[in-house]
Amino acid sequence: MAGDLRVLSIYEGFFAGGARALHSNVVTGLHEGGGQVHSVLSIHREMRRETILQKMDDDPRYRSLSAAGVRVTSLGRSPGSATDPATFSSSELATAAWHATRADIILSLKEQPLRLINQADFPRKPVIVCLHRSDPENQGSALAELNTAIADGRVAACICCAESTKAAYHAAGIPSGMLHVIPNGVDLARFRPAPSSKRALLRRSLGVPPRATVIAFAARYAPMKNVSLFLESARTYLKREHRGHILMCGAGMSAANAELCGDIDTVFAGERRLLHRLHLLGVRHDMEAVYAAADVVSLTSSIGEAAPLCLIEGAMCGAVPVATDIGDCAAIVAGHGIITPRDPDAISAAWTEAVSRRAEFTPSIARSRERFSHTRMIASYAAFIDRIYQEVSAAAPGRH
Repeated sequence: MAGDLRVLSIYEGFFAGGARALHSNVVTGLHEGGGQVHSVLSIHREMRRETILQKMDDDPRYRSLSAAGVRVTSLGRSPGSATDPATFSSSELATAAWHATRADIILSLKEQPLRLINQADFPRKPVIVCLHRSDPENQGSALAELNTAIADGRVAACICCAESTKAAYHAAGIPSGMLHVIPNGVDLARFRPAPSSKRALLRRSLGVPPRATVIAFAARYAPMKNVSLFLESARTYLKREHRGHILMCGAGMSAANAELCGDIDTVFAGERRLLHRLHLLGVRHDMEAVYAAADVVSLTSSIGEAAPLCLIEGAMCGAVPVATDIGDCAAIVAGHGIITPRDPDAISAAWTEAVSRRAEFTPSIARSRERFSHTRMIASYAAFIDRIYQEVSAAAPGRH
């Protein structure tokens, strides 16, 4: 691989989430595609998110990267290992510098790793920041770190996963010339509809009757996902639709999460008879099976979303997307799903409508598959990274 562009991605850590899954798929595809050699440096070895201690070595993203030959290392941090997240030890900085000096260009998975990159002793390499949200001012010090890195000349460009991301960061003061959009894509070989015979088996494995109407909710337990609104919608739906079943997947979506159980107790007070049709599945590594078993994939987020993978993955598996109007959801859903206000009656009614119109939406979903191809997305990343590196090198020959 002599002469290939060396690319280092820096993660805050490995844990269940759409941005990490997407970026890891991009890195794997770029590394296997030739022309670029990728590696990953994670600040944390393990992180506590959504009430779960998530270890790097157990993470499916880590395993898929390693299996593809991508070198993945960590600074070794764990919860409580540092009182000030912005402070790095001399040993941590030396390790980070060792990896950075062996790269030609750096990808920062969202803004959080910039607190490491902004350290005075961190080697000066061109940095591309990959942005995956639409609320830059609602992420602690992240926006300030991005502004610092841009002002210091460290950031060469930002990749936005959605038009809403670009608009939000531009409104927050990031120069428009820095912001470039590469829409999210998914593996179409993995995310595809299942034949009716297999669909029945999938439902049975999930404890769902073959003739049920099934709503899937794939999200981590976080305020931005507005889980209470989803539960209120589910309560209304299950009361009205006697064949209805609800599948809840993601980090924190399990009976082990006391906060979620408290939410359920509050929302379903007096209606606990409905709970046998509410299925808490937790983190799943076979989301294609869950989506293929569903009639609808729903999202009720109130902030932060940009281009949610769950809507794309679910639709590519044949589930009709129903979502609140946040980020690029309206553009993703247009023509093959329903956008709803943030009201439980309206959302539950939209689920019923989506089920009844599923046969109508199916051809439109099928026609949109190429638009959401991860092959297209990975090729766009490859060309963009190469172009930015060439531009930086031409502007400052001999610098890198």
